[in-house]
Amino acid sequence: MWTTKPFSELSATELFNFLKLRVATFVVAQKRIYQEVDDNDAIAVHVFDTENDEVIAYARVFKHGETVTFGRVVTAESHRGTGLGNTLMNQIMAAIDTYFKGLPIEIEAQVQVQGYYGKFGFTAVGDPFIFESTPHIKMVHDAL
Repeated sequence: MWTTKPFSELSATELFNFLKLRVATFVVAQKRIYQEVDDNDAIAVHVFDTENDEVIAYARVFKHGETVTFGRVVTAESHRGTGLGNTLMNQIMAAIDTYFKGLPIEIEAQVQVQGYYGKFGFTAVGDPFIFESTPHIKMVHDAL
């Protein structure tokens, strides 16, 4: 079941379940040591899908200066290759349209998924850079 909520409306269980998925993916599986939970969590709108009380897809969306951004985009390993990521992107864009309409979108995408975001209308800007020990690239999209 898809859910979109600001931080203040999250239950402790929802928070725990998506943080568990994020750490398993971005810290453990990708072998990256960094502060995975940060202050942006408190200002974000959290978009996630659950199945049998387990978070299987997640992203956070928040205002950053005069733009809106999103990140920590993840699907559970057990659900990769099923099209769930495309549904997640559609849910992210719907959340942006609802909560941040009219703001241009700017993200810092991991380089290996640059082509994926391109399918959703994002364009790379500038050169790749290292962020949280991983190559990233700035990508932009017109306001919704």
